[in-house]
Amino acid sequence: MNNKYNDHLVIVFALEHYNPLGHIRSLGENGINPVYISVKRGGLSACLSKYISVCHHVDSVEEGYKLLISEYGNFGVEHKPYVIFSDDRSVGFFDFHYDEIKDKFIFFNAGKQGRINEFMNKQYILDIAKKHGFHVLDSWVVSKGEIPEDIQYPVITKDISPNSGSWKSDVYICENEEELKAALKKISGSVVQIQKFVNKKNEYAIEGLTINKGTQMLIGSTLRWKYLIKGYYSPYHDVTMMKDADMRSRLEAMFSEIGFEGIFEVEFLIDQDDTYYFLEINFRASAWNYSSAVAGMPLAYLWVKSMEDGFIADDAEKEFEDFTDMSEVIDYGKRVEGGMVSLAEWLRDFKEAKGTYYYNKNDMSPFEYLFEHWDDYK
Repeated sequence: MNNKYNDHLVIVFALEHYNPLGHIRSLGENGINPVYISVKRGGLSACLSKYISVCHHVDSVEEGYKLLISEYGNFGVEHKPYVIFSDDRSVGFFDFHYDEIKDKFIFFNAGKQGRINEFMNKQYILDIAKKHGFHVLDSWVVSKGEIPEDIQYPVITKDISPNSGSWKSDVYICENEEELKAALKKISGSVVQIQKFVNKKNEYAIEGLTINKGTQMLIGSTLRWKYLIKGYYSPYHDVTMMKDADMRSRLEAMFSEIGFEGIFEVEFLIDQDDTYYFLEINFRASAWNYSSAVAGMPLAYLWVKSMEDGFIADDAEKEFEDFTDMSEVIDYGKRVEGGMVSLAEWLRDFKEAKGTYYYNKNDMSPFEYLFEHWDDYK
């Protein structure tokens, strides 16, 4: 099995999930069978892919980091392995160790130790987005228990960083001060972002990559939700090409300022009047990264290739027809078990979806395991 690109080993380092499964398939379908360092997290999925050359199971990011250094940290400057991420915890940890490993590996970075973590701060990235002309929602950053005097309800609470607090468990929609006080007592993080809550029309996500200190960008796919789930992400999407040239140019300017090299997702909220409000940048692939591979742009493979070439090829970004994709088990739970559609209707949507995140006729083991343990994944 070939696990290299131009004599550089390719390694996927991630919390076990179907997110890194997209990376692994994007590489494997293009002739690279990566090493996978699987950090324990719930059930099995990515580690079951047939495209993996070697799989290491570890209990924590810290344990995986030590394994990576000991097993793969001595290839020399000319043959540094590529390391690809799909979760905030891993990206944040490696970013804080940038100086220690920058001469051993090629990995997502912003050219300076700790710089990605700076931009993971939800308020800081909103300030940068506003500077580059994006609409942003009013927000306040407070210590836990503090309530701003000028706040306007309803509001939504968020952890200030994806690596602080309890992520989705710290998200509360509050209609008044009493509800906000109750929410702040439950939140685990010490610093909280409180943001104006908008009854959104939809959400919009952009999947892409950057190289050359953020000065070159490729957009693989954009997604809108087929239906909304309050306080949760939707697992069923319309997938389209990037069509807004002004938005693209603003993003290019942002990534150039940040200096980020890696795979990313940018998230927007769409208001009822069709205003797009910038929410955040995920400085790693999202769970929806494989939508770009379905559209002809395997982000993990293209990032390695483009980093190695030193440029993004003119024909790397493809035109494609709109399609739908689906995270099968979550969508089934929300729509069939939730009474939104019948099983027959869901099966029709499943068959018509061009992209699915577990089912893949050429790599069936993750889906077969999912099917056998269906109730554990909902």
